Amino acid sequence: MKRKLYVFAALTAVALVLSACGVRYYKFPQYTYAGRPIPPSKFAYRVLASYTSTLSGGLQILDAQRDLRNNVFDANSSYSISGYSGNSPSPILNFPEQVAGYAYAQGDGSLAAIDYGGEKSSGAAATLAAKSAVPDGIKVSTDQTMVYSAQETAGQLQVVIRGGTQASYALNLPNVNRVFVNQGNTVVLAMQRNGNNIYRLVKLNSNQATPPGAVDCQPYQLPVYCLVKVTGSFDRPVGAYFSNDGSQAYILNCGPECGGTTASVGFLNLSNLTIYNIPTVSPEPNYVAQTVPVPGGVTAALTDGSTLYLSGQQFLPDGYWSGNLSTLNLATKTVTGKYSISDGYHTKMLFGDDNTLWIGSQSCANGERAHQADLGVTSQAANYNCLTRFDRSASSVQIVPSVNRNANTTVKYPNQDYNLYYYGDLTGLCWVQSLHKMYTAYGGQIHAFNTADGSEINNSQITIQGTVLDVAFMDALTNFDN
Repeated sequence: MKRKLYVFAALTAVALVLSACGVRYYKFPQYTYAGRPIPPSKFAYRVLASYTSTLSGGLQILDAQRDLRNNVFDANSSYSISGYSGNSPSPILNFPEQVAGYAYAQGDGSLAAIDYGGEKSSGAAATLAAKSAVPDGIKVSTDQTMVYSAQETAGQLQVVIRGGTQASYALNLPNVNRVFVNQGNTVVLAMQRNGNNIYRLVKLNSNQATPPGAVDCQPYQLPVYCLVKVTGSFDRPVGAYFSNDGSQAYILNCGPECGGTTASVGFLNLSNLTIYNIPTVSPEPNYVAQTVPVPGGVTAALTDGSTLYLSGQQFLPDGYWSGNLSTLNLATKTVTGKYSISDGYHTKMLFGDDNTLWIGSQSCANGERAHQADLGVTSQAANYNCLTRFDRSASSVQIVPSVNRNANTTVKYPNQDYNLYYYGDLTGLCWVQSLHKMYTAYGGQIHAFNTADGSEINNSQITIQGTVLDVAFMDALTNFDN
């Protein structure tokens, strides 16, 4: 005990000496990147973590450079988004280019605007009529002027105008649960739970009549917005990932994993599907240029411009689902590779340092890898965790953390359930650029990993009291990086 006291005193003395000598741990350059303000926390690499507790929810700021939740000179300090309160805040909508973010609270249906520069809440971003059930049910346009909310229980797609003349419109669409918006805020696509249709938003000119094929227009008397069915053959679509040049949307047809027939990617041309292109005939022409089957499954996507990375699950003869990463060459529109990854429903994909790709999913303990572990297979299949590190140079797969239940290789930093082999659902993922780190919301707690080898970083100083739901890198170079 005395030795610990001596060490603590020595460290304290060193900190005081360095402080007295003028050493500044929180040092910023004279001209910050893109003119971003120096935040109150003085952290240059900030990870924002949303959490919920028995009392309420909050947004805590972590120092991702030092892997701390406090100031190095004050062990009892912590930084959070001041003025924010929300019940179960998730997802975080991250706009580092605009030095802003938004936190959607699933518990109470509130959407709060976050000032990254001041590390404070700017108040409600919109008044929403009902809750959005899934993370992809809420979107904010890049220019911050529009909010789109897919409200499944109410059967409505709510469109909220924030900039200029503020207004709100609720368009009727049963079971709508997902909405997707391109970077230019010119294409808005809506999808339904367990449906095979996609709908696009149309903005009418003043006093214009309802266009042919509209499923609903609001307001009823003098319509401003309408929903129109997109012509094409879709199979349980669950996502729309927009191409880097903005010309296409990659429609993610979930297929068998969502109760459909065939998993695939549909290449949807967007030039005729903008909100300003008002239909003159019904049905409209089919703008799906090509549909490519993806046997491995499709629920999430990410592209580097030449390759489209697709994650999903495939049903196996033994009755279990198996996770896969498929690569699709965008020039030839062909699937070029298939790799076994974490099982579960895949929702998170991010590039990282060291030429890596990271993929997160949920409910992995119900898949083929857990089944193989039950059978006593002593291989990587016995690791059924929900995070995958894919080395793009070597085309190799690593499930992280690296454990094997049958070889008694355990996790280093168990969650509160003390499960030594399984962290739980991966609900948040962010890339701490240039520091070779990935931060995660993993099984309800913060876990961080090195991108170079997938090893886990000691999380004792970044854990948060409560259940962690999402993470975002506030200081990313662009909005697309996280």
